[in-house]
Amino acid sequence: MLPSRYYVFAFCVAATVLCLVLAQMQMPGYYWLAAPFAILTVVGLRDITQTRQAIRRNYPVMAHFRFLFEEIRPEIRQYLLEDDTEETPFSRVQRSIAYQRAKNDVDKRPFGTQLDVYEAHYEWINHSMAPTEPKTHDFRLEIGQSAHGSTYSASVFNISAMSFGALSANAVRALNAGAKKGGFYHDTGEGSISQYHREMGGDLVWEIGSGYFGCRNRDGSFSLERFIENARHEQVRMIEIKLSQGAKPGHGGVLPGAKVTPEIAAARGVMVGEDCVSPARHSAFDSPIGLLEFVQKLRVASGGKPTGFKLAIGHPWEWFGIAKAMLETGITPDFIVVDGGEGGTGAAPLEFTDHVGAPLREGLMLVHNTLVGIGKRNQIRIGASGKIVTAFDIARTLAIGADWCNSARGFMFALGCIQAQTCHSGKCPTGVTTQDALRQRALVVPDKSERVYQFHQNTMKALKELIAAAGLQHPSELGPEHVIRRVSSTEVRSLAALHAWARPNELLSDTPDHPVFKVFWKVARPDTFAAPAHTLSLRGSKLV
Repeated sequence: MLPSRYYVFAFCVAATVLCLVLAQMQMPGYYWLAAPFAILTVVGLRDITQTRQAIRRNYPVMAHFRFLFEEIRPEIRQYLLEDDTEETPFSRVQRSIAYQRAKNDVDKRPFGTQLDVYEAHYEWINHSMAPTEPKTHDFRLEIGQSAHGSTYSASVFNISAMSFGALSANAVRALNAGAKKGGFYHDTGEGSISQYHREMGGDLVWEIGSGYFGCRNRDGSFSLERFIENARHEQVRMIEIKLSQGAKPGHGGVLPGAKVTPEIAAARGVMVGEDCVSPARHSAFDSPIGLLEFVQKLRVASGGKPTGFKLAIGHPWEWFGIAKAMLETGITPDFIVVDGGEGGTGAAPLEFTDHVGAPLREGLMLVHNTLVGIGKRNQIRIGASGKIVTAFDIARTLAIGADWCNSARGFMFALGCIQAQTCHSGKCPTGVTTQDALRQRALVVPDKSERVYQFHQNTMKALKELIAAAGLQHPSELGPEHVIRRVSSTEVRSLAALHAWARPNELLSDTPDHPVFKVFWKVARPDTFAAPAHTLSLRGSKLV
């Protein structure tokens, strides 16, 4: 049956044929009527056969009505928004910038900033009277320790975790091909490594969630043998254990059996047509010490590849328990990725999307300060993710404690995502988040992989310009003193002055003044994630 999105095009074809038939029956006036339908038919054929715009391939003829509305509504045209989207002005700017950079368009803007510089929370980077000239925009860092096995030279900007199954095969292909060309990594998401990840040969960070997809036994438990099979593949550069994700921390998930195709089943190690369950918690460990022992186990089994974990910050005593476990066991992860509660997914309950998990800024600073306080910050790299799209997003995030950043939505924009918010329905209009073979055919891999590459390249070039203007040579030199925030219409502060920052090793001897450390550091335990017994008596206390 013909999909409804082709109805307008089909009508134009049918009307053209009908008018031509009637014109041949001694009714020449129908030739004139056939002309506009014939033109629309040609337009539709061009839409279906072109490779630059997925929405035109999926919605021949109809897509032009959308473009028409964009032309007569300049503010909508600029940000490519539909009337019923619920984006903030800042999110619209992010989206516009991502589109421009992915298409390699000029990303200049006349008439100055469109933001209210006197509104609270407005931020900027202070520039230097002696700008520098960094030699390259290919900013990199080493992750891992040679003592553990191998290290990985990573870009400071990479593709965040998005699974095959959530994304289409063509989207995965395009992302990985762009990553290979640009020399940055592609996080698999917890859906494991599919044939489409391997096809293009780009660097992979294998994310292992509570479902242990790609390394599981039939009952869903962790399988070391199957882990080794995947982990030692040359394309896999790092191993990431996912404790939680910002969009829905503390929440599991189910991919209904009807959506488990042979390709998804092969990647995840499950049966075709069987419900694919991601539990809310891991079964391979149940304590902070157990987590670190699991990190060490995977690091050794992978041949010494950099191994770490990703988490959204929740109860502070649980994170402090992990930090104390590092001190007790001497085991440290090679990296920690902090995922902000503002991160996105196509399958999160509304309340989890809006009200569960610490935002990236608070979570990142807590992790950074804790590692500084226990003297481990120089041994452990910190990644960050959560609505990071622009070069300024990256610079601000690095300034408050991260070593590198990951982005999901930015690279989805590069693929052509228009935020139709139909990710969960299988009816993505641009072929990014659907398993419908016809819909994802609209996403042409060579074209979109080039856009992924260009988005990364142009964002890194913009970061280089910011770093140069600040008088620095590398993003690693950024600190909280470089970023200024307006806290009211009459007051501004640097992030260095606005927030409390731990002193090296201070948690080893005393407790800082910050209430969260003061209340929870001493009572956190490395042998359990359970809440300290006395927390019940703290209800009503002002802890933050």
